[in-house]
Amino acid sequence: MRQHDRAVADFDRAIAIYDKLLKLYSVPLLRADLLAERANAYNAKGERDRAVADYDQAIALVPNRVSLIAGRANVLSASNDRDRAIADLDRVIRLEPTNPERFNDRGNIHRAKADQDHAIADYDQAIRLDPNYAIAYYNRAIVYNMKGDRDRAIADYNEAIRLDPGNANAFNNRGAIRNAKGDRDGAMADYSEAIRLNPKYALPFRNRGLAYRAKGDNDGAIADYDEAIRLDPKDAAAFNGRGIAYRAKRDYDSAIADFDRAIEIDPNNANAFRNRGLSFERKQEYARAVLDYDTVTRLQPTNADAWNGRCWARAIVGQLKQALSDCNESLRLRPSFVKALDSRGFTYLKLGELDAAISDYDEALTLDPKHLTSLYGRGLARQKKGDGVGGNADIEAAKEIRPNVEEEFARYGVK
Repeated sequence: MRQHDRAVADFDRAIAIYDKLLKLYSVPLLRADLLAERANAYNAKGERDRAVADYDQAIALVPNRVSLIAGRANVLSASNDRDRAIADLDRVIRLEPTNPERFNDRGNIHRAKADQDHAIADYDQAIRLDPNYAIAYYNRAIVYNMKGDRDRAIADYNEAIRLDPGNANAFNNRGAIRNAKGDRDGAMADYSEAIRLNPKYALPFRNRGLAYRAKGDNDGAIADYDEAIRLDPKDAAAFNGRGIAYRAKRDYDSAIADFDRAIEIDPNNANAFRNRGLSFERKQEYARAVLDYDTVTRLQPTNADAWNGRCWARAIVGQLKQALSDCNESLRLRPSFVKALDSRGFTYLKLGELDAAISDYDEALTLDPKHLTSLYGRGLARQKKGDGVGGNADIEAAKEIRPNVEEEFARYGVK
């Protein structure tokens, strides 16, 4: 019998015992306790409606018993009936106005509702009641990060860690914020400490892999992603991250295999489809890249990168009208997007619309004067229009950046 099945059987046996006891006893306090215990068993089985019904009966017997009302709030929150859960905790707080745990619990439900200001207010009150309440600092840090206030989030994680230095989650989360702020070394130190505290915790391995990637250490990243995947074989994000690291090493087959696995785990993983599409591009399998970008634009119709990616791939395979439409959509979503301007310039170049190509390349180069493919593409367009001096200058500037750019464009069908 599998562990899950054994656990369910245990809960069923417990429920059967509570059923018998409830038939034997009529004393309100005792019945309330038995109903609460049966409710907990139902909740553990995932039968939350029956758990709530038992708590309803128990509370009717002992209306102001805090443990019963808080227990029902917990089940209601797990059932996503958050407004009723908050109402229960409002009632609990009126009965226990100096208990910081109750404010923390209500803050958690406000956070789950994305009501960040009310969540912070509850955590503030929990901390006022108990300045050493580490979990309230930890929870408030999560909300500050949700609000984009990274400095206050880090300050709260600092305090949570000072009060509870064994909290691996706090180190991992602080590391993620430090990484987002560009503090790679600080992030990696936090991830390493999280791993030291809990070597079976997959997330900091995956996050440290991301930090290694950001530092350009793809081998270090792959080693961490390997461990994250060993600990959690269904972590689609870890497969996606490892695929990116393999792609950076130009091991496109390994990259594609990882993106395949990420998509198998999560068929709506737009990032994995986009990354696989880019890997197919690098392998010069442009038709397959187009198919992946098709999926990304369906899953994320406002993803300007995906529309641009499909524009570029379609232009290379000669689907020029469709490519132009894709680039236009990318630029509608993100005006002044250098890559989309470059892709549309390339499409116009292949269409022979040289003035339009030069116009797009001009705008791209105004935004990024050393954009390689825009320099080379504009050089070709200028040459075709008879501007040999300007064209040669652009082409030479592009070759200084990448000497083999001429061969690259030849593969794209442009000379």
